Amino acid sequence: MTTEKINNISVTTLANVYFDGKCISYGITYADGSKKSVGVILPASLTFSTGAPEIMECVGGACDYKLPGSDNWVRSEAGEKFSIPGNAKFDIRVAQGFAAYHYICHFG
Repeated sequence: MTTEKINNISVTTLANVYFDGKCISYGITYADGSKKSVGVILPASLTFSTGAPEIMECVGGACDYKLPGSDNWVRSEAGEKFSIPGNAKFDIRVAQGFAAYHYICHFG
């Protein structure tokens, strides 16, 4: 099931802008103090680094991703999630001419 709405949160109104504007996200904080980010990746091929483990949840569009230690690209579409280990780098690509990849990043 795709997350369509998040209730009872605080949102950081200043965007995090990465890769010359190809990735834009906003930090959100739940009442219990847990944090996530919501964002969008425009058509591009990007490499991200993690601190803590992350789960990427696709809420719109699609991307291909490649996890550390793998040479295989895997497709992620709305309603799907993938996990990235902490202290790692992973690749995401959104093909030109396709809809942007909209996501929720779950930390830890």
